Amino acid sequence: MAELTDEQRSMLDFERHHWRYLGGKESEVRVRFGRSLAGYQQELNALLDRPEALAHAPSTVRRLRRLRQK
Repeated sequence: MAELTDEQRSMLDFERHHWRYLGGKESEVRVRFGRSLAGYQQELNALLDRPEALAHAPSTVRRLRRLRQK
């Protein structure tokens, strides 16, 4: 099992926050991660399938997996 990068751990930590408005999250993604919301979401979705992500942030990963299934 490969370890998560610092940026991947930061993404999972960032997802612990609940955003009321999409525009606020989109702006923060650009500032923190230097990418578009679409690019961020693609990387996040791939990250959610990794066991290392589940080990790092179990409740966040489970919540995001449930949301992804809807």
